[in-house]
Amino acid sequence: MTSEAGSNGSVDPVAKAIIEQLQEDGRRSYASIGKAVGLSEAAVRQRVQKLIDHGVMQIVAVTDPMQLGFSRQAMLGIKADGDVLAVSDRVAALGQVDYCLVSAGSFDILAEIVCGNDQDLIRLVSEIRDIPGVQSTETFMYLSLRKQEYNWGTR
Repeated sequence: MTSEAGSNGSVDPVAKAIIEQLQEDGRRSYASIGKAVGLSEAAVRQRVQKLIDHGVMQIVAVTDPMQLGFSRQAMLGIKADGDVLAVSDRVAALGQVDYCLVSAGSFDILAEIVCGNDQDLIRLVSEIRDIPGVQSTETFMYLSLRKQEYNWGTR
């Protein structure tokens, strides 16, 4: 990316301001964002597209999966041996996994999973346990979503 983000992943102040505007309201018009950050509507549109194309951000509807019929949501702690990155890539490729990271601490990998019911959860956990390099898993069931926000800004 040109001036919006450097090779080290840093984002320039104008791009940060655009991101913060969209975190407040993802439906905000490019014209109103432009007024807030001092750019034209077309310039904002181009910047937003570059930020999306370079994987800096996504614009999505954030939902409560349980209210959409996905009655089982959990965080899965995974202990792995061997190539942890390869194991995490295999876990991340599964459709029911919506968040996956390599961690330091008790677990090598943490994966957030969303399933329709108990049987789907059992099948998914079994599938993950069958991935070469997975030593063990621990499932942390979500009972009630109390807060889910993505408006922490760009600090």
